[in-house]
Amino acid sequence: MPYIRHESLFTLQELYEMEQKDRFKAIFSAIDIAPFLRLVRKKSLYGAPAQVNYTAMIYSLFVRIIERIPTIKDLIKRLQHDILFRLDCGFMLSEAIPSSASYSRLVRKISQSNALEEIQEQLLKQALAEGFIKDDTIAIDATHIEARDQAPVKTEKEKPEPKKRGRKSKAEREAWLKQKQEEDEQKPIFEKEIAAQLGEPFHVLQDQMPLDPQWGVKKNSDGKNVFWYGYKGHLAVGTQSQYILGAMLSSGNLNDGKAAIPLLKGIRFQHPGFKFKYATMDAGYDYVPIYKQIREAKAYAVIAYNRRREPELEGFDEYFAPTCVREHSYRYDSYDPKYDTLKYVRPKECESCPLADDSLCQKIYKMKITTDFRKYTAPARGSKQWKEIAKRRSAVERVNAYLKEFFQLNNVRHRTGQKAGVHFNLVTLVYNCMKLVCDRLSRQLQEQVA
Repeated sequence: MPYIRHESLFTLQELYEMEQKDRFKAIFSAIDIAPFLRLVRKKSLYGAPAQVNYTAMIYSLFVRIIERIPTIKDLIKRLQHDILFRLDCGFMLSEAIPSSASYSRLVRKISQSNALEEIQEQLLKQALAEGFIKDDTIAIDATHIEARDQAPVKTEKEKPEPKKRGRKSKAEREAWLKQKQEEDEQKPIFEKEIAAQLGEPFHVLQDQMPLDPQWGVKKNSDGKNVFWYGYKGHLAVGTQSQYILGAMLSSGNLNDGKAAIPLLKGIRFQHPGFKFKYATMDAGYDYVPIYKQIREAKAYAVIAYNRRREPELEGFDEYFAPTCVREHSYRYDSYDPKYDTLKYVRPKECESCPLADDSLCQKIYKMKITTDFRKYTAPARGSKQWKEIAKRRSAVERVNAYLKEFFQLNNVRHRTGQKAGVHFNLVTLVYNCMKLVCDRLSRQLQEQVA
């Protein structure tokens, strides 16, 4: 029996089992904190020197996520009582440990800048350059994040004045339509239809993303509604490498589909060299503008179909494949990218059918996917290849579970959405950093074995 040498992999569990000093050193080496230091450096050469070791403070914020320390007060307490932990974070024995107020001021400065996004972008570029991100499929999904504060007391709304009965006159209707159009134009971008996002650049969508905590609702596995007060985290994940390629935080009441286009535009804007072939999502993202945005990225959408009280199409099956006279579904054969055409061939049942040579039974059907982006995708809905790609969506659900269980995603300790965004971005940055460290150590093991 021949001997097969398996690939050596270094996992997150093995990273946690390393000695604390070596683990911290490997993680810190993968993060360039220069954007953070630019926020806190002195503006002038004159005046008293800085009394705080900001480098160690920034590293300790990463360590709080890695070591699952719940609060800043607990972090300060451990820095004061654990000498080795203090040294491994970068503090000297002669230095005073910063206070909670110092950490709060640091977090406020970070929340008012794009330093975290800049570091995340640099880290992903490094992972791309080293060949660790080679995904041809990305998966997008959202997860709920509970806020620290309780929901405010619900205030009763004033009852609107009763509407005038009867049909409006022509002048009244025109005035009403004009008023409605003006109101729609003045709405924020995320209160408009999803199609309005197609013409907006990424930085506009990023800046206007609502961040205040709100009530959210979703259906659990039993089909029952689950309510929470807080936020939603939206992730775009490489299905093979499981790196977080895009991440955004929003209010808990934002529709999942309204975050898909900003994520797709963010990947294209921040990583123009990264190309993916498929984007897979659940039925909550089944909107035509999302299909169009994926097509603009020269990729194909694999999104579960969401039937919105639509009648069944005669002559087509549940996957919108044509059917023969005896209602047997035609089989998906191939896709022609030149003409954006799906090719369907006769079903197997036609071989013994007496109508096989009849003019009613067509041998080949061709369907352009541009006729309806939701119904016709490449590969065709219901095909074996489509189902295999759709299964890759579990990668983003797995990453969401990792972030909540091991990286404190659901442990928001801030009262405002802006600072909650710092926590969210810090969690995703630490996760990507640890993925990069594991991939580097795995490559070193492979080189040693070879």
